[in-house]
Amino acid sequence: MTYCVAMGLEQGLVFAADSRTNAGVDQIATYRKLHKFEVAGERAVVILSAGNLATTQSVISLLNMRLGSDRPNLHGVSSMYDVASVVGSTCREVIMRDSGQSQSSVNFGSSFIVGGQIQGEAPRLFLVYPEGNFIESTRDTPYFQIGETKYGKPILDRVVDYSLSLKDAAKCALISLDSTIRSNLSVGLPLDVLLYQKDSLSLNNHHNVTENDANFRALGEAWSQGLREAFSCLPDVQW
Repeated sequence: MTYCVAMGLEQGLVFAADSRTNAGVDQIATYRKLHKFEVAGERAVVILSAGNLATTQSVISLLNMRLGSDRPNLHGVSSMYDVASVVGSTCREVIMRDSGQSQSSVNFGSSFIVGGQIQGEAPRLFLVYPEGNFIESTRDTPYFQIGETKYGKPILDRVVDYSLSLKDAAKCALISLDSTIRSNLSVGLPLDVLLYQKDSLSLNNHHNVTENDANFRALGEAWSQGLREAFSCLPDVQW
């Protein structure tokens, strides 16, 4: 399993993902779930992936192989809507190819968060479903999650709004991931975190968070301590 979260905000976009993949307790591996597609000064696209690992790897491989080809591709389309459409159609293509006439119980489904900016339009963020269709974030719903979403959702619902700064959004994403890691063994370090500043058309603000990262440890400890202190201040139940 994995956990990815992304936010579409007034100042830009924030992406975060873990890198753990497991097929049982004795088959745990590390695979990056954050993928970058960039043309300097012209477009910056980030894709987060979750679901069947073979499907997600095939989709990302095809997207890379088709760059510059005559087919619709991530370096050739003219809008982020079209980028999401290319990702969706590629996902649908891979699932149809691999599932075939199989009668097995294997779930080939994968989902993607696609975000970024193409010169001439504002940054945009999409959630692409395994069926290939997708939805776009809004001011009222500025974040998407995929993978193991439930443990990291409460802080997002309480904190994230469209006006949140990129630094605070990154902090919120890290706490969301920390909460998930503490509650689910299938999600784990290292983490990828990327902050995209609106109109920069650059994906350079990308950070790899490992178990030795002092900032991540301090955030998790401060959040846990803050929760304990808040709990101790709650009024007693009059039973």
